[in-house]
Amino acid sequence: MSNLRQKNLDVFNHFWGFLFLAVFFLWIKTFIIQLTQFDLGLENTIQQFLLFLNPLGSSIFLLGFSFLFKGRKKYLGLIIIDFLLTILLYANTLYYRFFNDFITLPTLMQTQNFGDVSSSVPTLIKPYDILYFIDILALIILLSLRFVKIEKRVTSKRKVAVLYSAALVISMINLVLAESDRPQLLTRGFDRNYIVKYLGMYNYTLYDAVQSTKASAQRVLADSDELTEVINFTKANYAEPNPKYFGAGKGMNVIYLHLESMQNFLIDYKLNGEEVTPFLNSLTNEENTLYFDNFFHQTAQGKTSDAEFMVENSLYGLPQGSAFTTKGLNTYQAAPAILGQQGYTSAVFHPNSGTFWNRNEIYKSLGYNNFFDESYYQIKDENKADYGLEDKPFFDQSIQFLESLPQPFYTKFITVSHHYPYNMDQEEATIAPHTTGDRSVDNYFQTARYADEALKQFFTYLKKSGLYDNSIIIMYGDHYGISQNHNKAMEKVIGKEVTPLEGAGLQRVPLFIRVPGIEGGVRHQYGGQIDLLPTLLHLLGIDTKEYVHFGTDLLSEQHKQIVPFRNGDFVSPSITFVDGKYYDSNTGTELKEAQIDEAKKVRESVENKLLLSDKVVNGDLLRFHIPENFTPVDRSKYNYNYYSNKALE
Repeated sequence: MSNLRQKNLDVFNHFWGFLFLAVFFLWIKTFIIQLTQFDLGLENTIQQFLLFLNPLGSSIFLLGFSFLFKGRKKYLGLIIIDFLLTILLYANTLYYRFFNDFITLPTLMQTQNFGDVSSSVPTLIKPYDILYFIDILALIILLSLRFVKIEKRVTSKRKVAVLYSAALVISMINLVLAESDRPQLLTRGFDRNYIVKYLGMYNYTLYDAVQSTKASAQRVLADSDELTEVINFTKANYAEPNPKYFGAGKGMNVIYLHLESMQNFLIDYKLNGEEVTPFLNSLTNEENTLYFDNFFHQTAQGKTSDAEFMVENSLYGLPQGSAFTTKGLNTYQAAPAILGQQGYTSAVFHPNSGTFWNRNEIYKSLGYNNFFDESYYQIKDENKADYGLEDKPFFDQSIQFLESLPQPFYTKFITVSHHYPYNMDQEEATIAPHTTGDRSVDNYFQTARYADEALKQFFTYLKKSGLYDNSIIIMYGDHYGISQNHNKAMEKVIGKEVTPLEGAGLQRVPLFIRVPGIEGGVRHQYGGQIDLLPTLLHLLGIDTKEYVHFGTDLLSEQHKQIVPFRNGDFVSPSITFVDGKYYDSNTGTELKEAQIDEAKKVRESVENKLLLSDKVVNGDLLRFHIPENFTPVDRSKYNYNYYSNKALE
């Protein structure tokens, strides 16, 4: 027995034994904290395994920096590194308890955040928090009582290399599994919760530092001279408002309905002789509603966030990642800020996490007064969708918040029920699925019907409340719902081959604009999400000449019907460029070499337009441009946290 005890103690005669003990403690501690203190929404076994695995590689890598020291300093260095990592964990825990979010480098630079939290810190601390530091205390005791002997010999570089190789292998396994469960995790930057869930707290901190540094570098290298070319371009391409519509909705409320994954082929589509979206279909003939049947989404990796970004700013989303997540602190002249200076109150309603797509940060930069995220809603098992609250209870529960807003208001409702993978409680389904054999495609029609019913229900409320007669209502699809990976099934749906040209056509999403008093009808002009902001502002009677907008008023006689996609492809009534080839949009035939000179000029103008927009976003160029009668947004005025707001009542 004494020999066994002696062998166990001999382990600590080497620094390696002390290091492995510290790694084990930090690994398990981090896993338990991530599991119990953060609401990361673990959905499957892979995510549970990754949450367990992800602290291991990081712990080995970071504590391994203690090999930079020698002798006693090596042991002291390990404890200090361990302590700093624990402080990082604990600081994020306190921040999460207050904001339901994780610390970012930009938030550390915003001193008003400390004021928000400092007075609440005592209430955030729990008695069991002492356990965060119990492993460090144990290491110090082992060292102080000489259970661990100080090893003075120099550690072999080969052994250190093996250690870091092991950390790298573990981290690569972690990343591969994470990408398999959530593709494009790092490039799209969905949500800080996702990064922590899949990669762990320490890797999240590294990711945030890289993203913040990259954004800062782009901003620092930009200067006001770059804005001259941009302003010259937007002024040269400005479309004068149509006198018939300019000011038609002056002073009215604005209600945006952001329709998740709603593609335009659903309009008037019948499945087994039954309309899939009967309510939306009825709006194509409503007397005060304009329906645009050649309206396209223009999103890239940012998907929903790209759609919002374009709708609010008339700036294109980025070619990689999401401007919402990487450019959330930029200067913008967005719809909420513009209308706020016209006496409007603004609000977003979205029953998902406020951190998803970094909404709780970028909405401040856009100038939104209110953001009602999932914390404001009663979400239970019986009404929960994959990404929040089902649409029908979402609209029902939003009414109390909508009615609390002073009028006129500018609002946006972001729905979630019609979201991939289109899961649907069959007891709530009112239409049978399709029969293509592709589950996602088949279920798409059931959730589309549910979303349509929820919209009808909300419109009933708007009519009863009187808001219907005093509001501009705009409904738009945010992006495709069925990707090209499902083309074989889609061919069964639409009854023809999905060629590259047909695939471009499937990027149409519905757009309905209802303005009390105007003459409705179906409009066939081509347009995209980039065009919505100038269209809306002109309907409200607001001059947009001084603003940097890359879209133009859909109702203007000068609107150019060329719709760029984020990858440089484009569609228009006459020419379509897709997958490197030019097509006649009417006949579907590929253009011959002698016919494409003009088409190439259009392509060059599209690429230039996208390039200039990217310059504005990446360089934060709008900080150098203040339109007449516009006051820049002060982010510090906004606080969307439900619990903070309740405390202030």
